[in-house]
Amino acid sequence: MYQLYGHRNSGAAAIEAALELCQIAYRFIDVEASSEAAQELARLNPLKQIPTLQLPDGRVITESAAILVHLGLSFPESGLLPADAADRDQAIRGMVYIVSNCYAAIGVIDYPERWLVMPDEASRQNLMAGARERLHWTWEVFADLFSAELYLDDEKPGALDLLAAVVTRWAGSREHLRQARPGFHAWLARIDRHPVLAPVFARHWPA
Repeated sequence: MYQLYGHRNSGAAAIEAALELCQIAYRFIDVEASSEAAQELARLNPLKQIPTLQLPDGRVITESAAILVHLGLSFPESGLLPADAADRDQAIRGMVYIVSNCYAAIGVIDYPERWLVMPDEASRQNLMAGARERLHWTWEVFADLFSAELYLDDEKPGALDLLAAVVTRWAGSREHLRQARPGFHAWLARIDRHPVLAPVFARHWPA
């Protein structure tokens, strides 16, 4: 059985949603629920980052985009990755864009002290504000570049859709996009309502 290490309101939601679309058995291990779970995560992933996915054969995959690509290639019938090679290239490009630009900025916003030699409060607030502004702009660029690659009502959502729907939930991105890119914001809300994905998102972000 696949074992997914994460916690609520985290990037593990994208992987959990992908596992649901793959229709495979998995166990979600909340690393905030016990010290044993946290220690096991540290053993599997020295960076202690989530999501971390342990495969049934014991191998470990980390990094959200890498996990989604693995699942898409392992379960092609899930539709996580497009069957057409050119479309698949763009979906992978979009996921790498999210993790290298948007996810990276969120890491700075959440943990500014990691990026400062002298983390005084004024420096922390300045760095967080700059990272948030940059984050919101990178989502605008994403909406402009990748709108043609995203899920439509008559299709199955894919890995790119899942990652965007999860990572936009942080640092005020949804609120910003409501004004800056209303069409993209409406698409995110449609993903939220997908019958397979909605229960996963509800577990991570209860109303």
